[in-house]
Amino acid sequence: MEEKTEIRGACFSSEEKQELLRIARDALVAYVTEGQMPAETPAHPALSAPGAAFVTLRSGDRLRGCIGYTEPHAPLYRTVQECIVAAATEDPRFPRVMAEEAGGVRIEISVLTPLLTVRPEDVQPGVHGLMIQKGAKRGLLLPQVAVEHGWDRETLLAQVCVKAGLPADAWREDAELYSFTAEVFGE
Repeated sequence: MEEKTEIRGACFSSEEKQELLRIARDALVAYVTEGQMPAETPAHPALSAPGAAFVTLRSGDRLRGCIGYTEPHAPLYRTVQECIVAAATEDPRFPRVMAEEAGGVRIEISVLTPLLTVRPEDVQPGVHGLMIQKGAKRGLLLPQVAVEHGWDRETLLAQVCVKAGLPADAWREDAELYSFTAEVFGE
């Protein structure tokens, strides 16, 4: 029996995940080599439902780009295409991914659940991703980041503040804090 994972009320099979990874890879290669997005129609209908997602690119153990949407605005497969192109070409922390390096870049997709207001004491590192907003500043960390760095709750809260360009203790007063979970899979 095939393992399925529940995401926002839907189950994504391993075949659906593989198709979404293929769509992402095709978009990356087409965009960095030809400058355009390929036309796609996914075989699996679940990938055409609206979805929020982030795409993370890695070269070896190094982060190479990460961009996404916290709210659904398009079919999931299209969101993933947009995110991978943006992560490869628009993440201001990194130079553009060049055609000759595209094959060596690993892709990770995080399909997000809706954002929910959360109290700091309810944050669970490794389970929750976090978004903080205070004034015009906003920062987000995916759930897997706390696991990768071995962060506890206080460190995660401090780091999401730093990511937003806020003092590390900004979460303690007058900040909006949101949590989400994510189904994470990659190559």
